[in-house]
Amino acid sequence: MTSQWISQLQNTIKTDQYSTSVSELYRHSHDESDHPPVEPEIVCFPESTEDVLAIMKIAREASVAITPFGIGSGLEGQAIPIKGGISLNFERMNQVVKFSPEDLLVTVQPGITRLQLNHIINRHGLQFPIDPGADATIGGMTATNASGTTAVRYGVMRDQIVDLEIVLADGTLLHTGTKAKKSSSGYHLTGLFTGSEGTLGIITEITLKLHGIPEHTIAASCTFETPHQCAEAAHMILLSGIPVQRMEFVDAYSIAKVNDYGNYGLPEKHSLFFEFAGMKSAAEEEAALAQELLTDMNCENWRIAADSEERASIWKARHEMAYAYRHQAGMTITGGDVCVPISKLPELIDYARDLISESGLEGGVLGHIGDGNFHTSIAYDAKDPKQQIAAETINEKLAYRAIELEGTCTGEHGVGLGKMKYQDAEHGAAVAIMRNMKQMLDPNNLLNPGKIFT
Repeated sequence: MTSQWISQLQNTIKTDQYSTSVSELYRHSHDESDHPPVEPEIVCFPESTEDVLAIMKIAREASVAITPFGIGSGLEGQAIPIKGGISLNFERMNQVVKFSPEDLLVTVQPGITRLQLNHIINRHGLQFPIDPGADATIGGMTATNASGTTAVRYGVMRDQIVDLEIVLADGTLLHTGTKAKKSSSGYHLTGLFTGSEGTLGIITEITLKLHGIPEHTIAASCTFETPHQCAEAAHMILLSGIPVQRMEFVDAYSIAKVNDYGNYGLPEKHSLFFEFAGMKSAAEEEAALAQELLTDMNCENWRIAADSEERASIWKARHEMAYAYRHQAGMTITGGDVCVPISKLPELIDYARDLISESGLEGGVLGHIGDGNFHTSIAYDAKDPKQQIAAETINEKLAYRAIELEGTCTGEHGVGLGKMKYQDAEHGAAVAIMRNMKQMLDPNNLLNPGKIFT
């Protein structure tokens, strides 16, 4: 028997804007994490802010949970509707609302992906540079405060957003900012909702800062004998003041994996990948200075990409690291996502590598070494409880060690389901303030319940 609130939804939005099919319920039951799937009771596909307001009204009156869904590329279970209810898929809210190239601003709906957005704005000599690897939606990237390979230069999502349009649980529609690039007026609500993972309000519009496309880009790579040396080299590059656009670390094990996956032919050693961008002469000088510094630190296999095709191949290989691990038949992939002060990075990378080696599991260390953020990718057999416990223990020990080093348990993937247990250790008394905010804005716990807080 169909619930009354589902019937009300079906009578409120268009027939093609909802689904209870087996395939759609399953598609919205999981993301790319290893957290158990949970199916919603119905999937809704809003096409406007007005649709979201109407759906929210029904959910509020029936006390039904709403879980936003972007493209399902999350790694911590944020999109899993663990209380059932409504999965709110934004794939049809994927339009540019307003493009102001003269102001270096664009306002978009949450369902547009970063590649779709760049396809539109690149022809104007502009780019949106945040690159988490996956072609994630801008709404999902906002909800998790995503970043990625270019964070060392451009920062994270929170640094790129000047205004959000939000639908609150009580039906209030608000804007968190203005179209000005900065403001000293009032509390920073844009920062509060960015990274809130859909637990405080539903994002329906995002206004982003844009950046010019650099005149010239150079990609380079080199290798070292140990991960520790890679981390020290990255630290030296940052201390030198070289404005790298990307600086990535990949350990030898992960290089071997991606070579096997994509036949890239990369040297199977602990590696650093760089990108230098700007005026042609400046980028060339920066690359030459980096080479000189790294050579003094005994790097090997220094190579500059010969052309744009080779440069694209380098970054394609980097982005396919995660898929190279997932390509293993019968294995489940999990991993850490820690971030620490740059000076603590060599110590933590060594610790991560030791944990994996001691566990007997296959795994690698890789990540955005330029801003102190790195990931572990660990393969285990989900049918073997001992292997699963071993994999979870690595993640747990790494997260607590990062917090001890004055870092965080998650640099960019978010809290979701997987990082809830670390919140008290990381934030202390501030967790109570966060809970109070959640209670004030969502007193009936309808917005993505069961995430961030236990």
